[in-house]
Amino acid sequence: MIDHVILTVSDFERSVAFYAKALKPLGIANFIDYEGQEGHPDLKGFGDGKRAFFWLKEGKPDPHAVHVGFAAKDHAEVDAFYKAAVDAGGKSKAAPQARSEYYPGYYATWVLDPDGHDIEVVHKS
Repeated sequence: MIDHVILTVSDFERSVAFYAKALKPLGIANFIDYEGQEGHPDLKGFGDGKRAFFWLKEGKPDPHAVHVGFAAKDHAEVDAFYKAAVDAGGKSKAAPQARSEYYPGYYATWVLDPDGHDIEVVHKS
């Protein structure tokens, strides 16, 4: 099991604002920050209120190096994420849809964040 992911973004505040809006329908919020010290960068931690598992740090992003997929509880959460992410300035890569080519019951959407990172939200039934 993966404990956490750190995503490098070019504009810290812009990306924090984007993810705060885009991840809200999934019950994921920015709830903890880490003030960098001794060479470690500042981090914004997003999670479910119990633990942070998705972190942002400012730097030079390489959006082709990372793909992040978040789990949704149902199709409605996938749809809500898509709307929130696009409304927050994300670019649509693929609108919510069934993707039976992966396997039956795979329903997902893909959005590019402000740096072009490929962010997926999927419900698997």
